[in-house]
Amino acid sequence: MPTTFTLNGSPITVDAPPEMPLLWVLRDMLDLKGTKFGCGISQCGACTVHVNGQAARSCRVRLETVEGDDVRTIEGLSPDGQHPLQVAWREVDVPQCGYCQAGQLMAAAALLERNPNPSDDDIDAAMERNLCRCGTYIRIREGIHRAARQLADTAGNESGSQEAK
Repeated sequence: MPTTFTLNGSPITVDAPPEMPLLWVLRDMLDLKGTKFGCGISQCGACTVHVNGQAARSCRVRLETVEGDDVRTIEGLSPDGQHPLQVAWREVDVPQCGYCQAGQLMAAAALLERNPNPSDDDIDAAMERNLCRCGTYIRIREGIHRAARQLADTAGNESGSQEAK
């Protein structure tokens, strides 16, 4: 039975077994390779995507459960790689091997959407289930703080220009 949902802002219908993990739908059927397979048991975070704005482990999300939902992958975070988190990641030189980074970025984006000014403890709590074999956790935290500042500056500039009108 086909499943219809919104993927990165566009409606899509997928004809796949309802129990198929969303990860394999994204990677194998839709050719979106940014979402990575890490462990298959929802422990590492490499497969993190957003479902209705919440970080979710796509290796454990059954296709049938996203019927009518809004799904965003790393490819949908920014069309040109200029999301403040992606910019901060490059500026702080976060990735080493890079394998976990799409999941790290998606978890960080979900955090900043619900908490635009997170403390170190907030970041650690939100990111604790996203594993990085290279151990770049300090740079991940700095990247999140840097992106939060950029987002706040952008929001401040937008509200200032709105007030000027």
